[in-house]
Amino acid sequence: MSASPNWTRPQLLVAFHLYTQLPFGKLHSRNPEIVKYAALIGRTPSALAMKLTNIASRDPEITSTGRAGLSGASAADKAMWVEMQADWGHFATKMQQAVAALGADTELGAPIDDSLFLDEDADYTGADKTVQTTARVGQNFFRRAVLSAYDYRCCITGLSVPQLLIASHIMPWRVDATNRLNPRNGLCLSMLHDKAFDTGIITVAEDMTVHVSRKLATNADHFFNSALLAYDGKPLILPKKFSPRAEFLSYHRQHVFER
Repeated sequence: MSASPNWTRPQLLVAFHLYTQLPFGKLHSRNPEIVKYAALIGRTPSALAMKLTNIASRDPEITSTGRAGLSGASAADKAMWVEMQADWGHFATKMQQAVAALGADTELGAPIDDSLFLDEDADYTGADKTVQTTARVGQNFFRRAVLSAYDYRCCITGLSVPQLLIASHIMPWRVDATNRLNPRNGLCLSMLHDKAFDTGIITVAEDMTVHVSRKLATNADHFFNSALLAYDGKPLILPKKFSPRAEFLSYHRQHVFER
C-alpha cells in the first residue's frame, strides 16, 4: 500500500480552520462537518480527524491535562501552529480563503447572525469597505473560536444559549491590535456578564475565580446580587482549548477592574 501524500498548505489551513471553530469534543470522524470537509479536501474523515488531533497536541491547554495520544504533530503542523500564534489576523484570513476556495461556508455549526455580536469598541473610521469587511470577518472568526473553546457556554454561569453569548475581549480591541483575533484573549460570557466585564464590575483573579467589584458589593439590588454578586469567588469554567492568557487577565485586573 502506498503512503498517503503529504498534506498541502491549503489542506492544512482547512484543518486549522476546523480546529479553531469546532468544540474539542467534536473533533472526531463521525462529525458531519468533518465528513463534509474531508470530502472537499480529498481526505478520509479518519485522516482529517487524526490531523485535528495532531493540531491539538500543540495546544498547551489540551496537553497540560494529560490527554493521551496527542503527540503526532508533523513539522508542518508545528510550523503552522507557530505561524497562527504569531499573527492571528493574517492567519484567520488565510484559513477563511482556503475554505472559501472549496466553495464551502466558512461558518461552522448552526447559523447565527454574528453581526449582532461585533465588538462595539471597534473603530472603522476612515476605513474603506474592504478593510471594514475584513475586520468584520475577523470578528466573526474570533467569536466562533472563543465560543467553541468553551463549548458554547458562559464561563461564569454555564448559560448555553448561543444567541445570548458574547466572545468578550480580555484586552480591549482598542488597546491591543496584535491580539484582537487571538482566542486566548477571549472569554465566553453572557450578554450581561460581558458588559459587567467590559465595564470593570467583574474580573478574573489569578486563581481563575470571579471577583466582583467591592464598590458595588453593598448594592441592595436583588437582581445584581443574584446575577453578579452570587458568583463572587466562584471558579471560572475553563475552556477545552485556547485558555485565557495570564498576562491578558492581569491587564484587565490592573486597568479595567473597578477595585
